[in-house]
Amino acid sequence: MRIKALIYLDRFKENINLVKDKIGEKRLICVPIKADAYGHGALQIAKTSLESGAFCFGVAAVSEGVELRKGGIKAPILVFSQSNPDDIPEIIENNLTPFISDIEFASILNEEAGLKNAKLSIHIKIDTGMGRMGCSIDEALQLTHHIMSCSNLKLEGIATHLAVSDSNEKEDTEFTKIQIERFKTVIDKIRAEGIDPGIVHAANSGAILQHPESYLDMVRPGLLLYGYNTVNDDSVKPVMELRSTVVLIKKIKKGETVSYGRTWTADKDTFIAIISAGYADGLPRLASNKWQVTINGKTFPLIGRVSMDQCCVNLCTDDVKNLPVKRWDEVIIFGALKQDAASLAQIAQTIPYEITCNINMRVPRVYI
Repeated sequence: MRIKALIYLDRFKENINLVKDKIGEKRLICVPIKADAYGHGALQIAKTSLESGAFCFGVAAVSEGVELRKGGIKAPILVFSQSNPDDIPEIIENNLTPFISDIEFASILNEEAGLKNAKLSIHIKIDTGMGRMGCSIDEALQLTHHIMSCSNLKLEGIATHLAVSDSNEKEDTEFTKIQIERFKTVIDKIRAEGIDPGIVHAANSGAILQHPESYLDMVRPGLLLYGYNTVNDDSVKPVMELRSTVVLIKKIKKGETVSYGRTWTADKDTFIAIISAGYADGLPRLASNKWQVTINGKTFPLIGRVSMDQCCVNLCTDDVKNLPVKRWDEVIIFGALKQDAASLAQIAQTIPYEITCNINMRVPRVYI
C-alpha cells in the first residue's frame, strides 16, 4: 500500500466521552460528518458515533445523507447547508432533516412533501451574527409561524451558529456571548407564542470548551471529535495519521537540485528518500521545504517541491553503509499524537480541517 490514512476509532470514542463529560449526559450530541467525516470516512465514523451515544448527524450535501442511509444509518441526519429545489425528492425519500432559513424554501418543501404525502421534519436556522445561513432575528418569529402553518412540515429544532466561539480574545468572547443571548431571547419569544421549538442547539467545538451557557439541548462538536481545537486544551486526541512508504533511495551530489523549480540545492553530498505522497494525496504543496516526516522514529526534512504524487526527504548522510532508512520503510507524514495535522496546518498557513478534508479518496482509510 503506497499510502494510507490510519483512523484510530478508540481515540474518536475517547473524544466523544470527553464531550459527554463536559456537557452532561442529558444533552444530545450531533456529530458533523460532512466532507466524509472531515476526511475520516463518514460511514465508519457514523457507526462508531452511534456506539458512543451520538443522537444524530450533520451533513452539508444531500448526497452525503443519502450515502449514510444506503449504509444503514437510521438516526436523524441534519442537512446544514442550503439545498437546491432538485434535491428535495431525495430529502423526502431518505427522511433527511433540512435547515430552513426563509419562507420561500419552507413553502417549496411543504408543497413537495404534500405531493408525496409526507410529513418532513425540519430545523429553523437563525443568524445571530455569523452572517451566513439563517433568517434574521427579526424574521425568526414570522418564519416559525409560517412553518407551523405548513401541514407537511414538522418543527423539530431551532439552531444558530457561533462565529468566533473558538477564540479567547476579549472582543470575540464578548461577541459570542452576545450571539448566545440573542438566540436565547428569540427562543423565549417563540415559546411565549405557545410554540415548542423542539431541540434548541448552538454550541460548536469552541463553545463546548469555552461557553457552557451555549450547551442548551444539543451540541455540535465538529473538529473537536476528530482531535483538534484552537483553544489551549490538549485533552482530545487526533484521530487520523497519514503514512506512506520509501520507494527509492538515491545519492545526490553537492550542488544538485531536487524536484520542480529547483527550490532545494544540496550543500554537500547526501542520500535522499523518495516518498509516495503528494498534494493529490493531501500533503500540501505549501509544506515544501518546511515540513519533516518520521521514519524509524527519526525525523527527516522535506526537500524540494511537493509534487502531485511524490515528495523527497533528506537523509542527511552520505554514508551508504549506515543509512538510517531502508527502501520500503514506512513513513509517517503526519502523526496522530506528534507532528499532527494541526502542526502541518500551521506550516501550510491553513487549519486542521483543510488538512484532514483534503486527504484524497484514493488514500485508503484503515480503521484501528
